[in-house]
Amino acid sequence: MEHEQGQSSVAFKVILADYQQPRDAEAIVALMQHYAKEPTGGGEALPHAVVANLVSTMAKLDYVFSLLVFAGETPVALANCVLGFSTFKCAPLLNIHDLVVHSDWRGRGLSQLLLQAVEQQAIQRGCCKVTLEVLEGNTVARHAYLKAGFAPYQLRPETGKAMFWQKPLLHRE
Repeated sequence: MEHEQGQSSVAFKVILADYQQPRDAEAIVALMQHYAKEPTGGGEALPHAVVANLVSTMAKLDYVFSLLVFAGETPVALANCVLGFSTFKCAPLLNIHDLVVHSDWRGRGLSQLLLQAVEQQAIQRGCCKVTLEVLEGNTVARHAYLKAGFAPYQLRPETGKAMFWQKPLLHRE
């Protein structure tokens, strides 16, 4: 999928990342590191163990895939996706675990391009929906997701909107 936009007519190409290809592996780690250092990514560099093992670990998981956006040879955006399952629909679902647009390339429609590519992958894989999490204070991302058709989830107004919770677990060393 290619997309040209803006006055400079930069061509953007979306690809399904090949975790075995050094170019793709390096792009994933670089974009994740860029995102992690931003306030919405936690504001800290990824731990060395994550940098060293992220792509090789994802490569072992048949339910994980990544989409990359390149401007020429420059990686500019990333979506890491995880397949799940909806018991209420008895069908697969796709969760966007990370969506990153490099800060130097924002404002060029790359989030929309990437979200369209994710949706195409979800349809090809027979998914019933695409899910994601977003921080309340990340208004730029929330606007992009609304523009792409995402909305807070609720079954009925009287039960309220779904909340994303977590419980960190201790890792074995």
